[in-house]
Amino acid sequence: MFEQLLQDIPWGQRTHVRQEVSFEEPRLTSWYGELPYAYSRITMQPNPNWHPLLSMLKERIEECTGHTFNSLLCNLYRSEKDSVDWHSDDEPSLGKNPVIASLSLGATRTFEMRRKPSPEENGDYTYVERLKIPLDHGTLLVMEGATQEDWQHRVPKEYHSRDERINLTFRIIYPEPDGVWK
Repeated sequence: MFEQLLQDIPWGQRTHVRQEVSFEEPRLTSWYGELPYAYSRITMQPNPNWHPLLSMLKERIEECTGHTFNSLLCNLYRSEKDSVDWHSDDEPSLGKNPVIASLSLGATRTFEMRRKPSPEENGDYTYVERLKIPLDHGTLLVMEGATQEDWQHRVPKEYHSRDERINLTFRIIYPEPDGVWK
C-alpha cells in the first residue's frame, strides 16, 4: 500500500506566508474531498476523485472508529528534514471538537503534543505538559473531543536518517457558514 500511494497520489509542495514572509512547506501534501480546505492562508481545491486504495482505507477506519469522514489530507515526509510545526487543527470548516483519524505508513516518526498554556501563563509554553508518541507503520491515532482546543501537535525534524513516511489524516469538512472560503 505504501509504495502504491507514494507513486499514485499527486503530491505537491505548497507555499506558506507567515508574517508576510513566504516559504515552502517542509513536506508534500495532497487533498481529497468534495469541499476545499483552507489552513495557514493556503486553500486546497476540492478533489472528489478518491484513489481506490484511499477509499478502502477510509471505510476500514470508519469501521474501526465509528466515525464517518468526507475528506483527507495526505502528508508525505520525504526524510528526517521534513516536518510540520506546532499547530492545532482548529479551522472553522472542521467544526467544534473535530475528529481526525491519522494513519501512518512507512518510517516511524515522533508525534509530539503540548498542552496549551492557561490564560494566566500569557502564552508561555515552558512548563506545559508534553507527550511524545512514536508512530510506527500501520499506527492509527485518533484525535477527538477538545484535543484541538486544548493541545497543539507537530512532527519535528529529526537528527537521525529517516525513510519516507505517509500520513493520512481523515477528517470531516463543513461548508463555511457564510459560504466564503478564506
